[in-house]
Amino acid sequence: MIQTTRLILRPFNEGDLAAFSKINADPEVMRYFPAPYDAGQTAEMLIRFADKQERFGYAFSAVERKSDGVLLGMAGLSRLEDGAPFAPCTEIGWRLTPSVWGKGYASEAALAWISHGFTALGIDKIYSYTPRLNLPSEKVMRRIGMRRAEALDFDHPVIPDGDALKPMVVYRMGREEFEAGVNRARGL
Repeated sequence: MIQTTRLILRPFNEGDLAAFSKINADPEVMRYFPAPYDAGQTAEMLIRFADKQERFGYAFSAVERKSDGVLLGMAGLSRLEDGAPFAPCTEIGWRLTPSVWGKGYASEAALAWISHGFTALGIDKIYSYTPRLNLPSEKVMRRIGMRRAEALDFDHPVIPDGDALKPMVVYRMGREEFEAGVNRARGL
């Protein structure tokens, strides 16, 4: 479990299924995915998260607001084993309910996970990718200090040719970039 000023980042539990299913079924949340997920697909997703947590020691996690215990969505690191030309690697991602968009929660959770990944987990590089159309996620990637890795952009292999969601943009951050940013923030 990781805590920030406003958030608790923890593994999902059975009690999260209904709330997370509602988030995954929201067409606004899923507009940059091929389709919203139903409850069964969300349950399968949580099983995959638990498996990755067991195998690698980290996975996408629940984002819970400290002040009221409400599940806001998910964020975290995940081992990307295939589906991108730079896999296997560690990716960072987030998906939050629209009522909290624009309030800094995605950045807060992502920065906590990046710090944990580089300091506690010893990860060397963290990647993030999103459809070229998803400008809000790209803004978060830049805000948390990730750099565009244009040479790694790719067409997602499971999205049909001609679909506007197929072209992906890639961002990444190395441990050295993270440490340099921390030192700049400390005035060193």
